[in-house]
Amino acid sequence: MRDVMGEAVAGIDIATAAVRVVCVGADGRVRAEGRAALPTPHRGPGGHSEQPAGSWWPAVAAALRQATAALPAGGREVVAVATSATSGTIAPVDGAGEPTGPALMYDDRRGAALNARAQQLGADRWRALGLSVGPTAALGRIAWLAEEAGPGSGRARGIVHTPDLIGHRLTGGPVATDWSHALKSGYDPREGSWPGEVLTALGVPGDWLPPVQAPATAVGTVCPAAAAETGLPAGCAVRLGMTDGCAGQLATGAVRPGQFAGILGTTYVLKGVTRDLVTDASGALYSHRHPDGWWLPGGASNTGGEALAHVPADRLPALDRAAADRGPSSVIAYPLRREGERFPFVSGAARGFVRGTPEDDADGHRAALEGVAFLERLALDRVRQLGVAVEGPLWAAGGGSRSPLWTRIRATVLGRPLRVADHAETAFGAALLAASGTLHPDLATAAAAMVRTGREVEPVEKERAALEDSYAAFTAALRDRGWLG
Repeated sequence: MRDVMGEAVAGIDIATAAVRVVCVGADGRVRAEGRAALPTPHRGPGGHSEQPAGSWWPAVAAALRQATAALPAGGREVVAVATSATSGTIAPVDGAGEPTGPALMYDDRRGAALNARAQQLGADRWRALGLSVGPTAALGRIAWLAEEAGPGSGRARGIVHTPDLIGHRLTGGPVATDWSHALKSGYDPREGSWPGEVLTALGVPGDWLPPVQAPATAVGTVCPAAAAETGLPAGCAVRLGMTDGCAGQLATGAVRPGQFAGILGTTYVLKGVTRDLVTDASGALYSHRHPDGWWLPGGASNTGGEALAHVPADRLPALDRAAADRGPSSVIAYPLRREGERFPFVSGAARGFVRGTPEDDADGHRAALEGVAFLERLALDRVRQLGVAVEGPLWAAGGGSRSPLWTRIRATVLGRPLRVADHAETAFGAALLAASGTLHPDLATAAAAMVRTGREVEPVEKERAALEDSYAAFTAALRDRGWLG
């Protein structure tokens, strides 16, 4: 009889700076971890942003070896593996699937002009999807690579997304890509196809792009060569992952329609699940496709934890304690440290501001925490304006969610509990996708069994009225500046 509780799955997260692996049991307990560094991307003139594509597999193999060696059976208990990576990173490959040049990273802008043309060519398609083709979309870079290759050049003969290359190494042959990593390359998850009319007009050969399947789909098994390099057992299932943002959402447990997660990292990201596609004419909100065919609307602000980047990390606990003692701030702050905002409103003119003079450092610190919480509420208000019902507590993740004070402020501003997940990270989300169809019959069952809900944080009723007034002043200040319609 199969011992499911003795088995495990592996989730791989290929981020910009490092690869992280977690091996997780059917009960959600992390049994082993591994990590390996990646070379710093080279960013140069013209918006170039590159990383050696050949560095990915050695780092993945090293992180897997570290994790599998720490398991009781040395990795033999791993039944499936899935990979998640940054959204929009691509690499050119030859006919054998070997990289012919560096990977073009998610923030590379050399395809910006081609992306503008793609936006015009597929205007009706993108409108129906509620999507816009931005300057850094992978679609334009694919067209740029096709131009660079040229007829008879002997150079690139296709492109892969980061997990596609890893899947090839794991299985020993080419694999499909998932519809999450394919989105910024132009894949239309509504129609279930690549945009042929756009690709043809941009000069991209039809055979340059991989086939596409749903996340969590089995695409092969670990070959003997990969088993020897990684410690995974030969025959272990290789299943498709999702982009880092989507995997991070799944890891919170927000996997069913009506459930949303607020991920407070360097920037603030709101992502959720709806049964039907939601389109936003402003472009602030766009949707990935859920593994089960539902939709994952979401948006990312240009502020978040970065609002505290100027504060030394060792000062934050004391500032939090002082800010908690003083109560709601006497000033209103929009703690944006960049130029322009993309969610929950779109404005290239947006700039951070403080209305009033803080009484002391604790008052200013509290204002920054509240400002991010006001953006989170504005984001939820935007979702509701689009006809989406947000049910139950808001799942919370990201480094900012580790601050008890900030989490209490967010719950109070939102007027709803926040449920802070224990392992809301990309690698754990990839492990959930690996567990879907192996340790558990589907994603919803896997999430219910494996995601530990952590602590639930309730609103502070005595601060509700003051923060309600401050939120009204915050939104009024945005409207006065012409940034919020």
